[in-house]
This record gives sequence, structure tokens and C-alpha cells, in this order.
Amino acid sequence: MISGYTQKLANPIIDAGYAKYLGNRTFPNTVAYLGIPYAEPPLGERRFRAPLPLNTARISRPKEQTGVSLSVTVAGDAGGAGSEDCLKVNIYTPASAKEGSNLPVLVYIHGGGYIFGNPANWPFDHWVHQSPNVVIVSVYYRLSSFGFLATPEFSDPRVGDFNAGFQDQIEALKWVKSHISKFGGNPKKVTINGESAGGSSVELHLVAKKSEKLFSGAIAQSVYRSPLPTPEQQMPLFQFYSERAGCGSGPTSAQLVCLRSASVSALARAQDAGSSSAFTGSLYKTFRPVVDGKLLTEYPTQSVTSGNFASVPLIVGATTNETLSGGSDLAAALTRFCPSLTAADINEISEAYPPKEFSSDALRMQTTTGDVTVRCAIPFHFVQRTIMGSAFSKRVPAWTYRYNQRNPTSAGSAVGHAAENWMMFLGTNTGLNGSTTFTPLSPVETSFAEELIAYWLSFVRAGNPNTHRLARSPVWPSYNEKHRSRIVLQQASANSITTSGSFVEEEVDPETRRCNVIANQVAHQQN
Repeated sequence: MISGYTQKLANPIIDAGYAKYLGNRTFPNTVAYLGIPYAEPPLGERRFRAPLPLNTARISRPKEQTGVSLSVTVAGDAGGAGSEDCLKVNIYTPASAKEGSNLPVLVYIHGGGYIFGNPANWPFDHWVHQSPNVVIVSVYYRLSSFGFLATPEFSDPRVGDFNAGFQDQIEALKWVKSHISKFGGNPKKVTINGESAGGSSVELHLVAKKSEKLFSGAIAQSVYRSPLPTPEQQMPLFQFYSERAGCGSGPTSAQLVCLRSASVSALARAQDAGSSSAFTGSLYKTFRPVVDGKLLTEYPTQSVTSGNFASVPLIVGATTNETLSGGSDLAAALTRFCPSLTAADINEISEAYPPKEFSSDALRMQTTTGDVTVRCAIPFHFVQRTIMGSAFSKRVPAWTYRYNQRNPTSAGSAVGHAAENWMMFLGTNTGLNGSTTFTPLSPVETSFAEELIAYWLSFVRAGNPNTHRLARSPVWPSYNEKHRSRIVLQQASANSITTSGSFVEEEVDPETRRCNVIANQVAHQQN
């Protein structure tokens, strides 16, 4: 446990200019400032609305404030995961950091399908302990219906706002730009990073229509290729949610008055029911980002392939065997994930993955659904099209990876979705109610985790994963259209703590061909 490293040393105090924050020394060289507010509480009439910038005059106090970690409501917990007043950040710094240190900053956006997630599940104390020359910020943002409720009426900002949870992330980045220097960070050198829905969020930040430059680098892990429906497509879910929460079926203005006064528990139960068999009104059963016509004007794949993205250095990749769909019926799985796919679309995908190319039906199912839901967001060189890596590599340096080390506490031999989280975050396995279980790492696993963290933080520090990599780690070649190289990240096979098991490989033609088919279906896949 991290608390076991706490030393009897003075805990630093940061004067943010409007309040003083007392940190928690988690290693002799590392301090955590937990639960620092970055926006006004989204309560009452502010529910389902864009965040308001933090009113620093309101929270100014003559005494130090000790940060506490809050959590957010997540599916399956019926409101049991903490406070709706969750617009906070956790900040991890070297103990010596102070204003003027000008350290590069990593801003982490957690995953969880835009439904689950609690930054406490992914602590960064040990990252800073290993590399005490960065500042790391982990963001809480509104999830599920609290962050992504959508109805066409939200086109009028007097009624509500689309993508409030995504706008929370933007507001957190704006707070970082204004205030992270007080914690020793450099607001002009910020890298955004996330896994799964966090990786999807990174992709959305890269293509969103924002007026400010808020980051200078990006790491997108296992990008959740969530469809971005229209507000109209989300209307059946909105109506079900309102009725289930006891707010009737209309008019919308009256429904929203009721929903804004409803208890967190009532709304949590209503949003859970929407993703269950109780809701039969539509296949769009998830609260998630929508194409809002303002921040997000088209599907991310369209933006990237047409060159409408922020030109910043990029790392992007996925695990070897991941997928976000299950079952044995390919058509049903694809339709559940991308409700607007046609029978012709599904047939085209099926033909791109002929059974003869796979050793089993299960492997074909995993590969096909994995490409659609996650893996084809990573860079592939298409004939005239790209998704992320090769598009970025035409303008800025880009690196790609395949993560190939299974979570040792999971069943089976597959390197599944989020396997790298177990390795990079102290053996974490997330559970209900914002909880997690940490499993101790072996010396070999710890050695591999240090190798991963070094690559990541080298990119944060230098814009290149190689500059400050560990001496035992191989050079990670950049990706380009002529040399489609990627690194395979895995432990040393000889159980050595002094050598690396990682190596470099080239993309293979089946990946290119299959993802070309998937990319060309962007209008119906909506991602």
C-alpha cells in the first residue's frame, strides 16, 4: 500500500494564490494533493450543464485546505460511490516542486466507458517517485447521465448542455493552464493521456473545436471507439430515464426541472435501468458523448482522416487480444456496439475476416469485434485513408505499440482490455462502487512496470519515449508510412529484472486490409 511509504517528514503547503493546500507525503520525494477543485460544483440548476470556472473568491480561506479524494456515481452502484460534487483533480508532485520549477505535466483522464471510474483506482505516487521531474494531474469528471445526458433541446444553452462530462475535462485543462505553475508545473508543456474511454477522450480532445491550446502532446491507450450518436438518437433513452426517475414523459422543460431536483440515487437507478433489458426502446442504451454541432461536429475518424486535428506528438496503441464485445453471434455483437450498422455493413466486415484465417471461431470473434471496438483506432496505413498514427506521422512524431503482457490475476491467457493498467498502477483491478483491489507485483513485474512508466514519462518530458527510457529498454522507432514499426511491450521471458522482453515489429497486411474496411464504415459506425 502506498500509505506504507509515508514518512514523518513535513508535508508541503502550496499557495495557489486563492487558497493554500496541504499535501500528503506518500514517498520521501513525492507529495499528493487530492481533491483540489477545478470548477464550481455542478449541483442543483447546474446539473446537466457545462461546468462553470472555479470561483476562487468563493473558496478563498485564511487556513490551509487538506485535499480529500472524492468519487463519482457509477453504473451498478445506485448512487453509492460518493459525491456529485466531483469536479476535482488529484495532483502528484516531487516534494521539491515549487512555483518556478517548470516541470512538464501529465494530465490523466481515466477510463470506464464514460460510465465507471474513480481516479483513486489509478494512483500516480509511484510514477513521480520513480521520476521526480514531472507533475501529474488526474481528473474527475461527470459520468453516465450526469455527464452525458442528451436531448435535442440542449441545443439551447438555457435548457442544458451537450457533453457536460467532456466539457468538465476541458475545464480541468483550463484550470491546469492557469494554476499548475503554483504546483511546480509548466502550463506550456502538458501531455494528455488516457486509456479506454480515457483514450477516447484524448482522441476527442485532438479533434474538438476549441479556441485555446491546452496541451502539447497526447497518449491514447486502447481508444474506445464509442459511437457518437446524434441527440435525436438518444431521445428514447432520455425519455426512459426521465420516466424511470419519476419525472414523467414531457414536456422536456418540466422533465428537466424534475430531474434537476431528483436524488442522486434515483438518477443512478434510472441510468442503470437504461442499459439493462428493462429498456427496449432503442439500441442506443448508453449515456456517452454525442455529435453536438459545436465542440464535436463530425465523427473522430472523419476529423482525423481529413486532417482536422491538433498537431501534437502522439503515442497510440492497444493490447494484443482486447475487445469490448462478447458472445458468439458476430452480427448481434456488432449491432449492439454500433446500432446504425446495416446488414450490408455487417456482411462486409464478416467477409474481411474469413474463418480460414483464424484457428478458431472464438479467435475470429475476438479479433473482429476487437478491431471494431478498440484496435482500429490505432495507426494503420490505409490505401488512401488513415485513422490516427499514420495521419499524425505526416505532421508530427508518432509512436505506436502493442501491449502483450496479460494481467496475471485474470482468467485465461489473453492479453485483454486494460491489461496494462494492472502493470502500471500497482496491480489494480477495479470493482463496484468506485473500489479497486491492489495485488502486489513480483520483482519481474515491478521491473517491467518501471520500463513502461519510463517510456511514458520520457514522452511527457521530451516529446519522445526514447530520450529518458531505461538503459535496458529497446529503442522505440517512430511510426511512418514507409516504416510501419511498432513496439511490442512485454516482460522479459527469462524472468530477469535487468533485461527487457520488449521488441519491435512491423504491422502485417491483414490488419491493414481489415481496418481499411472498418474505417470506410465511419458514417454508420459513428466513431
